[in-house]
Amino acid sequence: MNFPAGTAAGEGLAICHVCHLLVDVNERACPRCGAHLHLRRVDSLHRAMALLVTGALMLLIANLLPIMYTIQLGQTIESTIIGGVVLLWELKSYPIAAVIFIASVMVPIAKIVAMGYLCWSVSRGRRLGPLERTRIYRATEFVGRWSMIDVFVVSIMVALIQLGSLIAFRPGIGAIAFGAAVILTMVAAEQFDTRLIWDESEGETGTEDE
Repeated sequence: MNFPAGTAAGEGLAICHVCHLLVDVNERACPRCGAHLHLRRVDSLHRAMALLVTGALMLLIANLLPIMYTIQLGQTIESTIIGGVVLLWELKSYPIAAVIFIASVMVPIAKIVAMGYLCWSVSRGRRLGPLERTRIYRATEFVGRWSMIDVFVVSIMVALIQLGSLIAFRPGIGAIAFGAAVILTMVAAEQFDTRLIWDESEGETGTEDE
């Protein structure tokens, strides 16, 4: 892969991902910390896309399977993510219901759509400039860490709201699928090499280099 002259990659320099030292890529290992050097993450686009698709499937499963069981007066009620939001709304826990809906429905879907667009824009052609897409990536990476709020709320409710035979909460298997979806999308964002965006903006035909 050829890089534009005047850039660090074009001059044969690579930044260490561990200690951020700028090193001649021919050394193959960072002289400061010993980490492996590479101009671009190997197969990062394909890895990110595979993780993203798997995360989307897990999110679908999480929305189909119960994420929480509500035991009220001896009767067990299964709740999906949306069902849990409706239940909390009916229990007049409006702030919690709103937080869960935003963090567990809107944020994961928006993150998957944003990452999907970034992968597509690198592999097929851009619609936005590199600066705008980098901002999308940074925003996606930032909000992704808040997607576990749903699981945290269920855990807190299980620990705190146990009123004997009146009402109790139990986590469902959907919580595991949801946690897996969040982790997979977070790893997908980490695997995506944002330098590919700038390579493509410079008219590069390749996408990755070892």
